[in-house]
Amino acid sequence: MTTAAFTIRTEPHILQRLDLLAKQLDRSRNYLANQALEEFLELHAWQIGKAQTGIAAAERGEFASDEEMEQLFTRYSETAQGGDAAP
Repeated sequence: MTTAAFTIRTEPHILQRLDLLAKQLDRSRNYLANQALEEFLELHAWQIGKAQTGIAAAERGEFASDEEMEQLFTRYSETAQGGDAAP
């Protein structure tokens, strides 16, 4: 696999934490930074995909009914109050 180099600037305390974790995991700083970037990119791609799916559904007029929303609010209200609400 071909790799490319780039430089970032970060706060000293972040670099210290990265180095400590790298030592604890017996991994390189580079490995952990790549893992963090990969997870960040995957998470944000997932979030954007979900948002786009929701926007497309809204544009098609696909909304929950008032009854469905009331059931949802009731369920979560009961759960928050310590009730045994079924999903």
